[in-house]
Amino acid sequence: MVPPRPPAPAGTAAADLRFHGDREVADGLVDLAVNVRADPMPDWLAEPIAAALADLARYPDPGPARAAVAARHGRPPAEVLLTAGAAQAFSLLAHALRPVRPVVVHPQFTEPEAALRAADHAVDRVVLDPDFGLDPSLVADDADLVVLGNPTNPTSVLHDRETVAALARPGRVLVVDEAFADTVPGEPQSLAHRRDLPGLVVIRSFTKTWGLAGLRVGYLLADAALVDRLDAVAPLWPVSTPALAAAVACASPTAVAAERAIAHRLAADRAHLLDRLASLSGVRVAGTPASSFVLIEVADGPGVRDRLRERGYAVRRCDTFPGLGPDWLRLAVRDTATTDAFVAVLADVLKGTSS
Repeated sequence: MVPPRPPAPAGTAAADLRFHGDREVADGLVDLAVNVRADPMPDWLAEPIAAALADLARYPDPGPARAAVAARHGRPPAEVLLTAGAAQAFSLLAHALRPVRPVVVHPQFTEPEAALRAADHAVDRVVLDPDFGLDPSLVADDADLVVLGNPTNPTSVLHDRETVAALARPGRVLVVDEAFADTVPGEPQSLAHRRDLPGLVVIRSFTKTWGLAGLRVGYLLADAALVDRLDAVAPLWPVSTPALAAAVACASPTAVAAERAIAHRLAADRAHLLDRLASLSGVRVAGTPASSFVLIEVADGPGVRDRLRERGYAVRRCDTFPGLGPDWLRLAVRDTATTDAFVAVLADVLKGTSS
């Protein structure tokens, strides 16, 4: 039996913004909709998580994880705030800050705007052209909160770090979502080490590379005063003891070296996917993909998505991202065998669409 298509959002902006790729996935489908690596967990990560289960009678102590993340980025622990997944950081920002003119640069991960709207902020949108290059002049001078991704979900475009840094200025909080930064070999465009830019907040996640979506652990980097302000609106003990153990392990030199090796393999797998997609007529790849997913445009996107589902593949609809329409689909990068099988099916589906 073909898994049913997930229900469409209710039609309001808020409902669209709360739609995420996990809604596309169902038993029996090959998951190309969620950008989380699903390889077996290495022992150096699995063992401390398992050991933490023996220490659940005590309240979580974030100190060691905070210190480990700080060391990973060459910053003092006071400039690190651990969160229950990177997504929680957006909620903290929305509730701690009172911006007059918040701006979200789209297309991007929708949770920042959803969190701002839920906190009753009126949000301005800057929607990039379909090559998705960043032009700082598009952001109004009086914007006092600016949010963008790098590399950006769902476009997979990686912006130059100096172009992003040009958006920082006194009196403005600049939030850069780097949840996928570790998918790029060497993280050349990351701002996580920058302590000189006024109002900079960098949000990071351990979810993607290490397959920890169910554990909920992320963090943000900012100046100590802003960290304290955000911490003041956070719930008590938001990150569990097993998640903190995972953070210590994932911030270690062992993990960083492994991340870089994984990112290089990912780049090769992405190049293979792009090469195979280039052989298909009727498929346009947007921008220059740099992360663990690729954004494509096809005719009759909803129909293609449904037929792929019938053939056993879940892909991410993208009409819920501001700036994109129903003919855009996001594909997670997988191993070459999965890619080859998928592209063969996609080719058949596209032939049926055009006939």
